Amino acid sequence: MRQTPLSGVFGVENAGHSWEALQQAVDRVVAIIQSDPNKDRTDRIITRWLKRHLQRLGAEVHLDQLNSLVEDRDMLAENLENLVKKERLEGRQEGRQEGHQKGRQEGRQEGRQEGRQEGDWRALEEKRKTVRHLLSFGVLSNDQIAAATGLSVDEIVKLRIEDKH
Repeated sequence: MRQTPLSGVFGVENAGHSWEALQQAVDRVVAIIQSDPNKDRTDRIITRWLKRHLQRLGAEVHLDQLNSLVEDRDMLAENLENLVKKERLEGRQEGRQEGHQKGRQEGRQEGRQEGRQEGDWRALEEKRKTVRHLLSFGVLSNDQIAAATGLSVDEIVKLRIEDKH
């Protein structure tokens, strides 16, 4: 299949937001331009189009001095490489921030869970203490103590047996 300037433009458009793929597509376009009989005109047109395309993609590259893909290819490659490095750095920073936030959330959840468990344990111990106190009077039945404390009758019986030993 013969490579044309238009097929090169489609290659650039299909590179999407991958700056490395974009650089490869630009390299193919430059090769196509260099073999085109109307090299200067084709270069100017595609260079203008590429500058607009990169702006639409939101590329923060310095394109003011880019006048020719063929002549300024190295400058564009350097700009795209810097953009890749910047985005990777931003991605790592975002990842770290998300990791820290997730860690804090998990820590808080674990802390709340441990706090609830500790609170439940203390409440149960207080109920058992109350049961032992009520048992010491010797006048209430297991059912009455269970109703007063919220513990099961089996738990009351167990505590009554423990206290006898």
